[in-house]
Amino acid sequence: MATFLVVITTILLTFGIVWICGHTRKRRKGEPPLITGWLPFIGVTLDYVSNPLGFLRETQKKYGNVFTCKIAGKYFTFVADPFSFSIVMRQSKNLDFQKFAVGFSHRVFGHADFSSSLFSESYREVHSIFRQTLQGLSLQQLTETMLGNLQMVLERGLPYEHDWAEEGLQSFINRIMFEAGFLTLFGKDAGFQQADGMSGTRMCMQKAVQDFFAFDRAFPVLAAGVPIGLCAEAWRAREALAEELLHDKLHQRKCISDLIQRRMDAFDRMHLDETGKARTHVCMLWASQANTLPAAFWSLYYTLRSVDAFTAACTEVNRVLSCQINNQDQTICLSREQLDSMAVLESIIEEALRLSSASIMIRVASDDFTLTLDSGQTADVRKGDYIALYPQLIHLDPEIYPNPTEFKYNRFLDEKGQRKSNFFKNERRLKHFLLPFGSGAT
Repeated sequence: MATFLVVITTILLTFGIVWICGHTRKRRKGEPPLITGWLPFIGVTLDYVSNPLGFLRETQKKYGNVFTCKIAGKYFTFVADPFSFSIVMRQSKNLDFQKFAVGFSHRVFGHADFSSSLFSESYREVHSIFRQTLQGLSLQQLTETMLGNLQMVLERGLPYEHDWAEEGLQSFINRIMFEAGFLTLFGKDAGFQQADGMSGTRMCMQKAVQDFFAFDRAFPVLAAGVPIGLCAEAWRAREALAEELLHDKLHQRKCISDLIQRRMDAFDRMHLDETGKARTHVCMLWASQANTLPAAFWSLYYTLRSVDAFTAACTEVNRVLSCQINNQDQTICLSREQLDSMAVLESIIEEALRLSSASIMIRVASDDFTLTLDSGQTADVRKGDYIALYPQLIHLDPEIYPNPTEFKYNRFLDEKGQRKSNFFKNERRLKHFLLPFGSGAT
């Protein structure tokens, strides 16, 4: 019996080795250096996940500005040359962002596959809503609503009379910003302004915050390809959020943003099932909060730790508000021009984003093609491979930003205190020097 087991094990092991060898990718002539690691399927996933910036820096030193890594069974070609970022972004003919984004969203949020022929035409209308509602006068209205909701949530949470309440900075930011952002997009429920309904509203908002972070904590794992069915807490949280964003409930809310209302109308015309519609709104909720909350936290965190930053920010804010606030109960209103005039505050936020953001920009090769970098170097890319840009390589480059790990509130201001946009590497001016949210208008 033992001999039989040894023979069977040997045969299976042999077949396994043959299969792995037969399915191991080989670098072709003209392709970038290939780093596959020694673990089948996993590749260099563990090295990358444990320290993305350190791994990419070391790999760049060893292999140059373009290289392909096997991560979780997929092949990512990283372009590390900052002067080639714009070249990659302009490759819309060969590199598809929409396919990756829609497929990723479908897998993580569980809504309909909008890349399928059944929905693709209608989804173009949905995508166009962003351009119609997130710029110009529509954006100004959304900004004013957010500012009003932010003040309302802050005032409602003030302690009575002279009592003091203590709360962690991150908890405070998450609580205030989440509710203000949620109300701005999805409006207020019927009991929001009523005393007897206020406590229930607060409890629902607290539950929504808890569910959001339960889902958000699992997001890196979900992004890496782990099915949400294996993350029970994240799945329950996502479905609980979707339950609150069903169209029947949204129709009972007041002051819904134009963005969400138009999306609701478009999805109703697409005849999606009700849960599927609600999950698209969970996607919008996550997109609106996932970057905003940490951006607000790190901006305030660094400002409070720097006397110079705090002083400069207060001086600027007081200048803008000096002709507006006459009494403590007056609501603050800021025009687009006033917001744009706050160069110090913008520099603080940009510096906080530079230090804290770790985004990755991904495109999918729609066909085999040859990518020509800024230096003239070429790299053959296979259909279905991912092209990846990692902006933190720029953000923490000591040649571009001296003492890159140090917070300098005025790093993005020139000698006259105006916005600075001249940053250099190898004595060449960079077109893209800060990309906390990837490419495109932000």
